[in-house]
Amino acid sequence: MAKVKITETLIRDANQSLIATRMPMEDILPVLKSMDEVGYHSAEVWGGATFDSCLRFLNEDPWERLRIIRENMPNTKLQMLFRGQNMLGYRHYADDVVEYFVKKSVDNGIDILRVFDALNDIRNLKTAISATKKVGAHLQACLSYTTGEVFTLEYYTNYAKQLENEGADSICIKDMAGLLKPYDAYDLVKALKETVKIPIQVHSHYTSGLASMTLMKAIEAGADVVDTAISPMALGTSHAPTESIVAALQGTEYDTGLDLSKLNVIREYAAELNKKYLEKGLLDPKVMGVNANTLLYQVPGGMLSNLISQLKQAGKSDLLDDVLNEVPRVRADAGYPPLVTPSSQIVGTQAVYNVILGERYKMVTHEFKGLVRGEYGKTPVQIDEEFRKKIIGDEEPIDCRPADLIEPELERFKAEAGKYTEKEEDVLSYAQFNEVAVKFFEKRAAEKVGLDTAHSDKENKVMPL
Repeated sequence: MAKVKITETLIRDANQSLIATRMPMEDILPVLKSMDEVGYHSAEVWGGATFDSCLRFLNEDPWERLRIIRENMPNTKLQMLFRGQNMLGYRHYADDVVEYFVKKSVDNGIDILRVFDALNDIRNLKTAISATKKVGAHLQACLSYTTGEVFTLEYYTNYAKQLENEGADSICIKDMAGLLKPYDAYDLVKALKETVKIPIQVHSHYTSGLASMTLMKAIEAGADVVDTAISPMALGTSHAPTESIVAALQGTEYDTGLDLSKLNVIREYAAELNKKYLEKGLLDPKVMGVNANTLLYQVPGGMLSNLISQLKQAGKSDLLDDVLNEVPRVRADAGYPPLVTPSSQIVGTQAVYNVILGERYKMVTHEFKGLVRGEYGKTPVQIDEEFRKKIIGDEEPIDCRPADLIEPELERFKAEAGKYTEKEEDVLSYAQFNEVAVKFFEKRAAEKVGLDTAHSDKENKVMPL
C-alpha cells in the first residue's frame, strides 16, 4: 500500500486539548518554516476553538493568524476543523453565512475543511459540503465516533457512504474521547475501505491511553492518514506523538517517509513551549496523564471533569457514581447522541439534575429540551414520542433540517457590524462571537490611534485559564 501520511495537530488540536487554545501567534510563528519543511500531509492550524480564543483571550484577529500561517507555510496543506452548520460558533447559522465563511476560509489559505456534526446528521453538513466543493477545496467529512448498541459497523459504513455520495473527498474517523479500541479500529477501517473509494483518516485522542495502538491497527487495516502531535505537546488529552508513530513505521510498507531529524527541530521548539506553559500555569500536568475511566464509563474526559465540577458546586460529590449510571439512561432517552460538544454537556447536565433532585426530569434544562425537540438535528435513534411530549409539552417538534427555519442573515450581520469592520472577514467574526468580537474591534481601533498602553496590550496577550 501507499505510505501512510501524517497530519500534525500542534497548532490547533494539541493547543486546544492541552492549554485551552491559549497559544499566541508569537509562539506559533518561529516554528512555521520548520514545519513547512517536514513534508506533512497537512497541518491542522485553524478552526475548532482557535477562532474564539484569538478574539476572547489573545487579542488577535483569527483571520490575520491564518494569513500569517499561510505565508510562512507555502508548501504544506493547511487544515481546519469546522462544525457544519455551527461553523465555529455555538448555534446553527443560515446557509448564506455558512457559504460565505467557507469561501473566506479558503480565500485566506485553508486547503482542507474537516467538517463534522455532533449528531452525525448529514443534513447539518450539506451546506458546508456544497460550499467547499464550489470553491474547490478538499472536504473531509467526519464520523463522530462513539460506542453503544446502535453504533455498529453498518451504522458507520452507511453514514460514510452517504457522505461520499454527498461529495466528501475523504472520511475522518473522529474519536474525540479516545474510545476507539485498536481491534475495533482495525475492523472499522477495513469495513470503510470496502465501502467507500475515498481516503480514510483517523483522529484519536490519547485520553484513555489507547491512541498509539489504535493508530497502528488502523494503519494495518488500510488507513491513509493519521493525526499526531509533536511529542512535547502529545499524550494526555492530546494525540499520539508524531515522532513515535513515524519511527514505528520506518522500514515497513507503511513508512511515512518523514525525517526524524527534521521533526526533532520542531520537538526542541515545542519542548520550550511545554516548559513555558507549565511555568505560566497554562498547562496542567493532570491533562498529560491517562484517564482510563473514559473507557469504564464511556464518558469523554472533559465531560467527566465537568460532571465532577457540577456535583462539587452542589455539595453532592458523593453522587458521582449515581450520575455516571444515569448518563447512559439519559442518552438512551434522548436518542443516543454521540457524546461530543454540545451533546455531551447537554446529556451530562441533565443527568446531574435527575440525580440531585431525586426525580428524573423533574427539571429539564433549556438545552436538553432543544435536543429532544430537534433543534440540533436528528438523533441516531428516533426519540420515543411519549417521552418527547413529556419533555417539550405542546411545543412543535422540529423534524426538518434545523437551518431550514433560519432566514438568510448575512446582510443583517453586515449592517450590524458595519461601523466596526475594517475587512470583509470581520462580519464573520461578529456573526459568531458578537460582543466578544465587538470588544476586539474596539480594542483594535483604539490601538491604531495609540490609545492603548503597551502594558495593557502585554497583559492581554496570554491570559491565565
